[in-house]
Amino acid sequence: MFADENLIHAVALTFGTAMVPVLELRGAIPVGVAAGLSPLAACAIAVLGNMVPVPFSLLLIRRIFDWLRGTRFGPKIDWLERRAHLKGRVVRKYRLPGLIILVAIPLPGTGAWTGALVAALMEMRLKRALPAIYAGVLIAGLLVTLALTGVKALRFLA
Repeated sequence: MFADENLIHAVALTFGTAMVPVLELRGAIPVGVAAGLSPLAACAIAVLGNMVPVPFSLLLIRRIFDWLRGTRFGPKIDWLERRAHLKGRVVRKYRLPGLIILVAIPLPGTGAWTGALVAALMEMRLKRALPAIYAGVLIAGLLVTLALTGVKALRFLA
């Protein structure tokens, strides 16, 4: 029974961390492995968790930003949009492959949240943007998992 509770906790922690902007799956996979999941399981759970907010972001972010502009958060919203437009240069040039690349780079300032924001600001349709973001998240998950297991393999050899 205790092992089941630990597994549920590790899955929930990994899934929840993957939904958080900035951390996303690049933070969730190491958290999952540290909580006792295998790297592959942590990757799969993090990919799923990272994708949960994406459709909502694609559909609602413009409305939320318009609403927030009327509050004290207006300047922060303008700053976020400027950053998204700068990040969106590659996406504007290459469209869907550019969106996949933007999401697939596992560094801060990239990822599913940024990809969804850029796609929404560029008024990309959900049925085109969602598969591209998913492909990017899968690639990022594999890269983070490979980097993490590579580091563990190096420690083992040392």
